[in-house]
Amino acid sequence: MSVQNVNSFVAGQWVASDDNARAIYSAVTGEVIARAGNSALDVDAMLEYGRTVGGPALRAMTFHDRAKMLKALATHLNQHKQALYDISFATGATQKDHLIDIDGGVGTLFVFASKGRREMPDSHVYLDGEIEQLSRNGTFQGQHICTPLQGVAVHINAFNFPVWGMLEKLAPTLLAGVPAIVKPATATCYVTERCVQLLIDSGVLPDGALQLISGGVGNLLGRLTSQDVVSFTGSAHTAVSLRSNAHILENSIRFIAEQDSLNASMLGPDATVDSPEFDLFVKEITQEMTTKAGQKCTAIRRIFAPESQVDALIDALKARLASTVVGDPQAQSTTMGALVSNDQKRDVLEKATMLAVDAERVHGDPDNFSVAGADSDKGAFLPPMLFYCASPDTAKNVHDVEAFGPVSTVMPYRDVGHAIELLNRGQGSLVASVITHDADVAREVALGSGAFHGRLYFNNRDSMKESTGHGAPLPHMVHGGPGRAGGGEEMGGVRGAMHYMQRTAIQGSPEILSKISQRWVPGATEIEYKDHPFTRTFHQLELGETLKTDLRKISIDEIEQFAHFTGDTFYAHMDDAAAKRNPFFPGRVAHGYLLLSFAAGMFVQPDEGPVLANTGLDNLRFMKPVEPGDCIRVRLTVKQKTPRNEDYGEVRWDVRLTNQDDDVVAEYELLTMNAYEKS
Repeated sequence: MSVQNVNSFVAGQWVASDDNARAIYSAVTGEVIARAGNSALDVDAMLEYGRTVGGPALRAMTFHDRAKMLKALATHLNQHKQALYDISFATGATQKDHLIDIDGGVGTLFVFASKGRREMPDSHVYLDGEIEQLSRNGTFQGQHICTPLQGVAVHINAFNFPVWGMLEKLAPTLLAGVPAIVKPATATCYVTERCVQLLIDSGVLPDGALQLISGGVGNLLGRLTSQDVVSFTGSAHTAVSLRSNAHILENSIRFIAEQDSLNASMLGPDATVDSPEFDLFVKEITQEMTTKAGQKCTAIRRIFAPESQVDALIDALKARLASTVVGDPQAQSTTMGALVSNDQKRDVLEKATMLAVDAERVHGDPDNFSVAGADSDKGAFLPPMLFYCASPDTAKNVHDVEAFGPVSTVMPYRDVGHAIELLNRGQGSLVASVITHDADVAREVALGSGAFHGRLYFNNRDSMKESTGHGAPLPHMVHGGPGRAGGGEEMGGVRGAMHYMQRTAIQGSPEILSKISQRWVPGATEIEYKDHPFTRTFHQLELGETLKTDLRKISIDEIEQFAHFTGDTFYAHMDDAAAKRNPFFPGRVAHGYLLLSFAAGMFVQPDEGPVLANTGLDNLRFMKPVEPGDCIRVRLTVKQKTPRNEDYGEVRWDVRLTNQDDDVVAEYELLTMNAYEKS
């Protein structure tokens, strides 16, 4: 059998491993399958290449450009994922496990691509929050903006997800406009290398946007600056060692950690043995114990059940776990493959021995189990092992020790308050799940235990058909946790990109804020043309372009007609005496929606043209009542432009209604879809 030479990708060139490379073993056969590592990698060249080549190229792109890039990368990987499936079996993962790692990673790229297009501007500056009025007349204002850091992101990843683990960090990093140096765990770096090869071969990435270290990082961390970021996934011990690096501390270098945690799952007191929730609980635990052979940072390590349900739960789990087929991960009949290495197997057995101080093993004998289609003495195979701890209040190891494999411990609780105390004994986890149909129980747990967990997953008969599972971090939601879990957050949609950007408070005149943000700010220059703005295509429209209408008088007859036509006969519009008793009104007033309708009639251009559709309005406020006999006029200004597809883009209009005294009576933002010019 040939031994693969795992390369690094350094400053645009593939660099082979050297004589100091570390051997990598098959999880299934125990044989050497690859070697990785080069003690002479030029990390200074990598940093320089990322900062001076990759960074400028990415920052020259808009958020939408980067989002399109992510989509193209995801599409390319999707077309070549069989190559990743084929090579991943040697990690001990089954085809079902591949779907989580490989398909999950590709899906994460797609989600960030979509969010980048939908939730971020087609520009170089991300606006964080709304304008802050810092002066009486509005000539001095403030705005928080986010811009890409001008360094590199160093991604140090764990062995269990060599594809998803890289892509879930890479997606928000590239979307933010920051180049990455990826350092996968050596045990599975051959899979990551293949994925990086596919990404580079796609031709989509600009030079310097992605580099790869297969093996050790040398003195890389000591060369970082305050413009760089370290994002780490792995053990708490390693995280502490890296985070406490004197150079990182002295330079306030951002350090994001997602580390091991004692995630828990709780069966609600309402879930009896014959309820759908009980069956769901058993299914979720079994899935979390056996998927990836329990080598998931989100796997369930602690199981809490009402005292009255513990015996039935253990019996149900033993029956379900007994059907687990441990064996060759390529065999279709296999439901749980091997651990990543024999070293990892030994570590899990050592931790299981520590758990046995507090708990009794009730299922799974590591010295007596069957392995289908493989040699149990050579491969890193273990059976799923279930423990029972009768006294969780006095036990220590079950709340402190994580066996990173197919191992979990059942513990009883007396009431919801007691369950919350036990949940929190883990001192911070990535996720805790609660299987209950009682919304009051869910609320009590959220209030009592939310501060200790990065994610709370509630599931029951109502959501079980569509839920994604306890152990599935989603790119839309934050992934991380407090305390023991590392105190960091990853993904979370656009929030994930913020880790690689600097939030800056800018202050100045409306004109300056508009120019920086590429979003018109009230008080900035208004542009008036003779032709109606609705006759102008998306690209012809300019920020600040404004239409001002003439005054229109509002009559009592129109108010009454609108009331009877719509059925909105609220007393403030129909009964003068009752309206005067209301502190908000001087007497009968016009409907707010009547004003909006009249406003549309005052600024709409009726002919067929570039405006394709009105898709809604945001931030509507009614500021001052309009009485019969008052007049209104409209000022319509182009506030922001966002491309949506190849045919049209979204125009956000600032709309302000004023009365005859120039007092603002209503304001909102109108959204229209405007066509591009036909070529």
